[in-house]
Amino acid sequence: MENKKLLGKPVAEKIYLSITEKLQKLHLNSIIPKLSVILIGNDPSSKIYVNSKKKAFTRMKCKSEIHHFDENVLEEHVINLVDNLNSDNTVHGILIQLPLPKHLDSEKIIKKINPKKDVDGFHPENLGNLLQGNPTFIPCTPYGCIEVLKYYNINIKSKHVVIVGRSNIVGKPLFALLSQRFKIGNATVTICHSHTKNLSKYTKMADVLIVAVGKSHLITDNMIKDGVIILDVGINRINDTSQKGYYIVGDVDFDRVVNKASVITPVPGGIGPMTIAMLLYNTVKSAENKFI
Repeated sequence: MENKKLLGKPVAEKIYLSITEKLQKLHLNSIIPKLSVILIGNDPSSKIYVNSKKKAFTRMKCKSEIHHFDENVLEEHVINLVDNLNSDNTVHGILIQLPLPKHLDSEKIIKKINPKKDVDGFHPENLGNLLQGNPTFIPCTPYGCIEVLKYYNINIKSKHVVIVGRSNIVGKPLFALLSQRFKIGNATVTICHSHTKNLSKYTKMADVLIVAVGKSHLITDNMIKDGVIILDVGINRINDTSQKGYYIVGDVDFDRVVNKASVITPVPGGIGPMTIAMLLYNTVKSAENKFI
């Protein structure tokens, strides 16, 4: 079973190694890549994720600061902070930790970020560049998926990729990446979503199945064909009586599909580490762009 797992950690370590020389050059010129994260509310998952980002940045001798607002913060206060960060020359990346409380317009706030500091790749300008085949900053989770496919020498050219989930964060960017003339691309891509009738009809056709909807164990063994390649992007907390109080599962029922799939990313330990690695990569890129 172990040789079926597409583990994210070795891929992430390769990414960290690849930017070491770039960081040394930046540091020699007194430039320290810096990420500013805006965290609103007290969602436990978001807080854990933000702290994980901070640890990764600190490990690589980069900076990561957290601006934490109460969940009832006024939208104008958040936008004012974004404006200040845009004009701060020491800040190379700005990230809005999603999801936001319902009274805040995430689209409006993200549009306020300077596209040159949008290391999450969610600004309309950066998403548009990606769709045109000339990406500036690729959204981190889709970018992580690409790097996993690259690292494990998985050729998707001319294969049928089925993506379950159409979010701006994962599904749509992956469609743009995998369907275009990129090195990891030239696939035939189908996107499924909550209004797709008979979902299993499409998942059974997939040579490569990517699932990112946030529904635990959505995909089971009777919904896939033998030998499918699976990237499970879902992260779902299941409460239990352990000391931690919960455990993490993906959108794919791992135990039921692992023997039928050729390879699969586990949850946790698959795509998760890659999202943070690519965020650091994008922040270093932003710092380099300013330096150059």
